[in-house]
Amino acid sequence: QVQLSESGGGSVQAGGSLRLSCTASGPTVNTMGWFRQAPGKEREGVAAQLLEKQTYDAKAYYADSVKGRFTISRDAARNTMDLQMIELTPEDTGVYYCASTNFLLWGPLDRRSYEYWGPGTQVTVAS
Repeated sequence: QVQLSESGGGSVQAGGSLRLSCTASGPTVNTMGWFRQAPGKEREGVAAQLLEKQTYDAKAYYADSVKGRFTISRDAARNTMDLQMIELTPEDTGVYYCASTNFLLWGPLDRRSYEYWGPGTQVTVAS
């Protein structure tokens, strides 16, 4: 059973930066991602990273809204994943969730693909 927990959320001014971390317990899964949910909106994929099973080469995917500002990274040996966020805007406000899966039945940024979820961490960006 995989268990996930996020840390690093908080409040920042627009233009600021935050780094979120996700720690996973249990077996390593090949895909991990970050999702966020703003009040009154659906949960959306922000970034994801797939590990090739044979080579452990990593491929990252980003939502268009965060490209160039967010960077996802994984440490497979430690079973952790980070999300570095810069140039934050109020539109980035929401609860950020770490998620993981071994089966990408839909796309890497589609929440339906993910089996395991963390409880979430709040990110608030003030204008």
